[in-house]
Amino acid sequence: MLAWEVRRRRVVGVVLRDLYSLRHNPPRMIEVFFWPTLELVLWGYVSLFLASQQVPAVVAVLLGGVLLWQVLYRSQGELSMAFLDDVWSRNLLNTFVTPLTTGEYLTGLLLFGALKTTLGAAMMSLLALALYGFGILSIGPALVPFMVLLVLMGWALGVIAIATVLRFGASAQVIAWILSFVFQPFAAVFYPVSILPAPMQAIAALVPASYVFENLRTLLTGGRPDWSDLVVAAALDAVYVVVALVYLAAALRYARRRGRLSRFGD
Repeated sequence: MLAWEVRRRRVVGVVLRDLYSLRHNPPRMIEVFFWPTLELVLWGYVSLFLASQQVPAVVAVLLGGVLLWQVLYRSQGELSMAFLDDVWSRNLLNTFVTPLTTGEYLTGLLLFGALKTTLGAAMMSLLALALYGFGILSIGPALVPFMVLLVLMGWALGVIAIATVLRFGASAQVIAWILSFVFQPFAAVFYPVSILPAPMQAIAALVPASYVFENLRTLLTGGRPDWSDLVVAAALDAVYVVVALVYLAAALRYARRRGRLSRFGD
Protein backbone atom coordinates (compact mmCIF):
# COMPACT_ATOMS: atom_id res chain seq x y z
CA MET A 1 0.00 0.00 0.00
CA LEU A 2 2.88 2.34 0.79
CA ALA A 3 4.46 1.72 -2.63
CA TRP A 4 1.10 2.40 -4.32
CA GLU A 5 0.70 5.66 -2.41
CA VAL A 6 4.19 6.76 -3.46
CA ARG A 7 3.38 5.98 -7.10
CA ARG A 8 0.09 7.85 -6.87
CA ARG A 9 1.83 10.93 -5.48
CA ARG A 10 4.41 10.89 -8.27
CA VAL A 11 1.74 10.60 -10.98
CA VAL A 12 -0.30 13.41 -9.40
CA GLY A 13 2.90 15.46 -9.24
CA VAL A 14 3.35 15.14 -13.02
CA VAL A 15 -0.26 16.20 -13.60
CA LEU A 16 0.00 19.18 -11.23
CA ARG A 17 3.29 20.28 -12.78
CA ASP A 18 1.70 20.46 -16.22
CA LEU A 19 -1.45 22.11 -14.86
CA TYR A 20 0.60 24.85 -13.19
CA SER A 21 2.54 25.34 -16.43
CA LEU A 22 -0.71 25.61 -18.40
CA ARG A 23 -2.16 28.08 -15.91
CA HIS A 24 0.77 30.44 -16.46
CA ASN A 25 0.67 30.08 -20.24
CA PRO A 26 -2.66 31.55 -21.49
CA PRO A 27 -1.84 31.04 -25.22
CA ARG A 28 -1.67 27.28 -24.62
CA MET A 29 -5.11 27.39 -22.98
CA ILE A 30 -6.47 29.19 -26.04
CA GLU A 31 -5.05 26.42 -28.23
CA VAL A 32 -7.05 23.81 -26.30
CA PHE A 33 -10.27 25.38 -27.55
CA PHE A 34 -9.36 27.24 -30.75
CA TRP A 35 -8.59 24.40 -33.19
CA PRO A 36 -11.50 22.14 -32.18
CA THR A 37 -13.87 25.10 -32.37
CA LEU A 38 -12.56 26.16 -35.78
CA GLU A 39 -13.02 22.67 -37.21
CA LEU A 40 -16.49 22.40 -35.77
CA VAL A 41 -17.61 25.74 -37.22
CA LEU A 42 -16.13 25.05 -40.67
CA TRP A 43 -17.43 21.50 -41.01
CA GLY A 44 -20.73 22.45 -39.39
CA TYR A 45 -21.55 25.03 -42.02
CA VAL A 46 -20.30 22.76 -44.80
CA SER A 47 -22.72 20.11 -43.54
CA LEU A 48 -25.58 22.64 -43.37
CA PHE A 49 -24.90 23.60 -46.98
CA LEU A 50 -24.95 19.97 -48.09
CA ALA A 51 -28.12 19.39 -46.10
CA SER A 52 -29.75 22.29 -47.96
CA GLN A 53 -28.96 20.37 -51.16
CA GLN A 54 -31.02 17.43 -49.83
CA VAL A 55 -28.06 15.24 -48.91
CA PRO A 56 -29.63 12.95 -46.26
CA ALA A 57 -28.31 12.77 -42.68
CA VAL A 58 -25.23 14.75 -43.65
CA VAL A 59 -25.28 17.11 -40.67
CA ALA A 60 -25.27 14.35 -38.09
CA VAL A 61 -22.72 12.24 -39.98
CA LEU A 62 -20.22 15.05 -40.57
CA LEU A 63 -20.56 16.61 -37.12
CA GLY A 64 -20.34 13.21 -35.46
CA GLY A 65 -17.20 12.49 -37.47
CA VAL A 66 -15.63 15.85 -36.56
CA LEU A 67 -16.38 15.44 -32.85
CA LEU A 68 -15.06 11.90 -32.58
CA TRP A 69 -12.03 12.61 -34.77
CA GLN A 70 -11.06 15.33 -32.32
CA VAL A 71 -11.13 12.74 -29.53
CA LEU A 72 -8.52 10.65 -31.36
CA TYR A 73 -6.45 13.57 -32.62
CA ARG A 74 -6.40 15.43 -29.31
CA SER A 75 -5.60 12.26 -27.36
CA GLN A 76 -2.49 11.77 -29.47
CA GLY A 77 -1.64 15.45 -29.75
CA GLU A 78 -1.98 16.37 -26.08
CA LEU A 79 0.17 13.43 -25.00
CA SER A 80 2.86 14.31 -27.53
CA MET A 81 2.75 18.01 -26.65
CA ALA A 82 3.09 17.34 -22.92
CA PHE A 83 6.28 15.40 -23.65
CA LEU A 84 7.59 18.00 -26.11
CA ASP A 85 7.12 20.68 -23.47
CA ASP A 86 9.80 18.89 -21.46
CA VAL A 87 12.04 18.80 -24.52
CA TRP A 88 11.58 22.49 -25.31
CA SER A 89 12.09 23.56 -21.68
CA ARG A 90 15.21 21.36 -21.42
CA ASN A 91 13.60 19.56 -18.51
CA LEU A 92 13.68 16.03 -19.91
CA LEU A 93 16.93 14.99 -18.24
CA ASN A 94 15.79 16.47 -14.92
CA THR A 95 12.62 14.39 -15.12
CA PHE A 96 14.39 11.12 -15.89
CA VAL A 97 17.02 11.44 -13.16
CA THR A 98 14.34 11.71 -10.46
CA PRO A 99 12.88 8.60 -8.76
CA LEU A 100 9.92 8.96 -11.15
CA THR A 101 9.56 5.78 -13.22
CA THR A 102 8.78 5.80 -16.94
CA GLY A 103 5.35 4.31 -16.21
CA GLU A 104 4.53 7.00 -13.65
CA TYR A 105 5.70 9.76 -15.96
CA LEU A 106 3.66 8.38 -18.86
CA THR A 107 0.58 7.93 -16.67
CA GLY A 108 0.82 11.54 -15.52
CA LEU A 109 1.07 12.76 -19.12
CA LEU A 110 -1.92 10.60 -20.10
CA LEU A 111 -4.08 11.97 -17.29
CA PHE A 112 -3.14 15.57 -18.06
CA GLY A 113 -3.79 15.02 -21.76
CA ALA A 114 -7.13 13.35 -21.00
CA LEU A 115 -8.16 16.40 -18.97
CA LYS A 116 -7.40 18.79 -21.83
CA THR A 117 -9.07 16.50 -24.37
CA THR A 118 -12.18 16.30 -22.20
CA LEU A 119 -12.36 20.10 -21.92
CA GLY A 120 -12.04 20.54 -25.68
CA ALA A 121 -14.56 17.79 -26.47
CA ALA A 122 -17.08 19.19 -23.98
CA MET A 123 -16.86 22.66 -25.52
CA MET A 124 -17.23 21.26 -29.05
CA SER A 125 -20.26 19.22 -27.98
CA LEU A 126 -21.96 22.28 -26.49
CA LEU A 127 -21.24 24.34 -29.61
CA ALA A 128 -22.55 21.58 -31.89
CA LEU A 129 -25.78 21.54 -29.89
CA ALA A 130 -26.11 25.33 -29.79
CA LEU A 131 -25.19 26.05 -33.43
CA TYR A 132 -26.50 23.02 -35.29
CA GLY A 133 -28.86 21.23 -32.93
CA PHE A 134 -26.68 18.12 -32.92
CA GLY A 135 -26.29 16.50 -29.51
CA ILE A 136 -23.38 14.11 -29.16
CA LEU A 137 -25.48 12.08 -26.72
CA SER A 138 -27.85 11.27 -29.58
CA ILE A 139 -25.30 8.61 -30.55
CA GLY A 140 -26.57 6.67 -27.56
CA PRO A 141 -24.84 4.00 -25.45
CA ALA A 142 -22.41 3.23 -28.29
CA LEU A 143 -20.77 6.60 -27.62
CA VAL A 144 -18.84 5.15 -24.67
CA PRO A 145 -17.07 2.33 -26.56
CA PHE A 146 -16.55 4.62 -29.55
CA MET A 147 -14.69 7.16 -27.40
CA VAL A 148 -12.72 4.54 -25.45
CA LEU A 149 -11.50 2.91 -28.67
CA LEU A 150 -10.48 6.24 -30.19
CA VAL A 151 -8.71 7.41 -27.02
CA LEU A 152 -6.73 4.16 -26.83
CA MET A 153 -5.62 4.50 -30.44
CA GLY A 154 -4.72 8.15 -29.86
CA TRP A 155 -2.69 7.29 -26.79
CA ALA A 156 -0.87 4.51 -28.65
CA LEU A 157 0.04 6.93 -31.45
CA GLY A 158 1.13 9.50 -28.86
CA VAL A 159 3.48 6.99 -27.24
CA ILE A 160 4.87 6.10 -30.68
CA ALA A 161 5.51 9.80 -31.35
CA ILE A 162 7.32 10.16 -28.00
CA ALA A 163 9.39 7.05 -28.67
CA THR A 164 10.34 8.34 -32.12
CA VAL A 165 11.61 11.62 -30.68
CA LEU A 166 13.58 9.73 -28.02
CA ARG A 167 15.07 7.42 -30.64
CA PHE A 168 15.92 9.94 -33.36
CA GLY A 169 16.23 13.21 -31.44
CA ALA A 170 14.30 16.47 -31.29
CA SER A 171 14.44 16.84 -35.07
CA ALA A 172 11.90 14.01 -35.29
CA GLN A 173 9.25 16.01 -33.42
CA VAL A 174 7.42 16.60 -36.70
CA ILE A 175 6.04 13.09 -36.16
CA ALA A 176 4.06 14.42 -33.19
CA TRP A 177 2.25 16.86 -35.48
CA ILE A 178 1.44 14.56 -38.40
CA LEU A 179 1.06 11.03 -37.04
CA SER A 180 -2.72 11.11 -36.54
CA PHE A 181 -3.19 12.61 -40.01
CA VAL A 182 -1.15 9.77 -41.54
CA PHE A 183 -3.92 7.45 -40.34
CA GLN A 184 -6.86 9.75 -41.16
CA PRO A 185 -7.35 8.67 -44.82
CA PHE A 186 -7.62 5.06 -43.65
CA ALA A 187 -9.83 5.86 -40.65
CA ALA A 188 -12.74 6.73 -42.97
CA VAL A 189 -13.79 9.65 -40.78
CA PHE A 190 -15.99 11.35 -43.40
CA TYR A 191 -16.57 8.61 -45.99
CA PRO A 192 -17.11 4.83 -46.02
CA VAL A 193 -14.21 2.43 -46.35
CA SER A 194 -15.92 0.94 -49.42
CA ILE A 195 -15.03 3.94 -51.60
CA LEU A 196 -11.30 3.47 -51.02
CA PRO A 197 -9.14 1.54 -53.49
CA ALA A 198 -8.60 -2.09 -52.54
CA PRO A 199 -5.03 -1.59 -51.19
CA MET A 200 -6.23 1.27 -48.97
CA GLN A 201 -9.17 -0.84 -47.77
CA ALA A 202 -6.70 -3.51 -46.67
CA ILE A 203 -4.80 -0.91 -44.64
CA ALA A 204 -8.06 0.51 -43.23
CA ALA A 205 -8.89 -2.97 -41.92
CA LEU A 206 -5.84 -2.62 -39.65
CA VAL A 207 -6.86 0.80 -38.29
CA PRO A 208 -9.10 0.61 -35.19
CA ALA A 209 -10.70 3.99 -35.88
CA SER A 210 -12.12 2.80 -39.23
CA TYR A 211 -14.45 0.40 -37.41
CA VAL A 212 -15.61 3.17 -35.09
CA PHE A 213 -16.43 5.66 -37.86
CA GLU A 214 -18.09 3.03 -40.04
CA ASN A 215 -20.36 2.11 -37.15
CA LEU A 216 -20.95 5.77 -36.30
CA ARG A 217 -22.35 6.39 -39.80
CA THR A 218 -24.48 3.27 -39.60
CA LEU A 219 -25.93 4.35 -36.28
CA LEU A 220 -26.61 7.96 -37.32
CA THR A 221 -28.42 6.83 -40.48
CA GLY A 222 -30.81 4.63 -38.54
CA GLY A 223 -28.92 1.35 -38.33
CA ARG A 224 -27.41 -0.54 -35.43
CA PRO A 225 -23.72 -0.77 -34.57
CA ASP A 226 -21.95 -4.04 -35.32
CA TRP A 227 -20.48 -4.99 -31.95
CA SER A 228 -18.22 -7.62 -33.53
CA ASP A 229 -16.53 -4.79 -35.45
CA LEU A 230 -15.90 -2.99 -32.16
CA VAL A 231 -14.37 -6.14 -30.70
CA VAL A 232 -11.98 -6.24 -33.66
CA ALA A 233 -11.16 -2.56 -33.07
CA ALA A 234 -10.46 -3.30 -29.39
CA ALA A 235 -8.11 -6.14 -30.33
CA LEU A 236 -6.28 -3.87 -32.78
CA ASP A 237 -6.04 -1.17 -30.11
CA ALA A 238 -4.43 -3.71 -27.77
CA VAL A 239 -1.86 -4.54 -30.45
CA TYR A 240 -1.16 -0.83 -31.05
CA VAL A 241 -0.69 -0.20 -27.31
CA VAL A 242 1.67 -3.17 -26.87
CA VAL A 243 3.74 -2.20 -29.92
CA ALA A 244 3.89 1.41 -28.72
CA LEU A 245 5.07 0.46 -25.22
CA VAL A 246 7.69 -1.97 -26.55
CA TYR A 247 8.94 0.69 -28.96
CA LEU A 248 9.06 3.26 -26.14
CA ALA A 249 11.08 0.94 -23.89
CA ALA A 250 13.55 0.24 -26.72
CA ALA A 251 13.83 3.93 -27.64
CA LEU A 252 14.43 4.93 -24.02
CA ARG A 253 17.16 2.32 -23.61
CA TYR A 254 18.81 3.59 -26.80
CA ALA A 255 18.58 7.23 -25.69
CA ARG A 256 20.11 6.44 -22.31
CA ARG A 257 22.89 4.34 -23.81
CA ARG A 258 23.79 7.07 -26.30
CA GLY A 259 23.42 9.91 -23.80
CA ARG A 260 20.66 11.55 -25.84
CA LEU A 261 18.62 12.65 -22.82
CA SER A 262 21.28 15.15 -21.82
CA ARG A 263 21.39 16.67 -25.30
CA PHE A 264 17.69 17.40 -25.84
CA GLY A 265 17.12 21.11 -26.24
CA ASP A 266 20.74 21.88 -27.18
